[in-house]
Amino acid sequence: MADETNTVSDLADLKDIAGDAPAAEGTAPVATSTAPLREQELDKQGRAYATGRRKDATARVWLKPGTGKITVNGRDQEVYFARPTLRLVIDQPFAITDRQGQYDVVATVKGGGLSGQAGAVKHGIAQALSKFEPALRSTVKAAGFLTRDSRVVERKKYGRAKARRSFQFSKR
Repeated sequence: MADETNTVSDLADLKDIAGDAPAAEGTAPVATSTAPLREQELDKQGRAYATGRRKDATARVWLKPGTGKITVNGRDQEVYFARPTLRLVIDQPFAITDRQGQYDVVATVKGGGLSGQAGAVKHGIAQALSKFEPALRSTVKAAGFLTRDSRVVERKKYGRAKARRSFQFSKR
């Protein structure tokens, strides 16, 4: 066993032999299948439910087929999220999957500020969308919408003005 020395050309020959084996049998190579689709998760009313989180905000989101109306804490999204950038954040999961205007969303949000709440609703919509249409999961996951954004505010330290900012130094 120790007398044999293998070279790179020997490995190349092995690769050629291994590559030719399926063709010699006359069968086409089998394509590897992607991950199996999950089952559709709906409640008794035909809605998909998911929880979204961002910073200190938590959103409970229900998704059902409809006209594209988004309701947050009982108010329309234009009223609750007055800034257009926040509404753009909420619409991102629908835009990336070409499902704008096809689903109604009812969300209740608690905690955090408006930016964190918009991120939480986006996370919840993406989760609910993947539960309603499991085929869309790979698209939404590739965009990074199923992952909870774990960045939170750093805590204030003692002896400092803020988390990292020191008090102003006074020479005299």
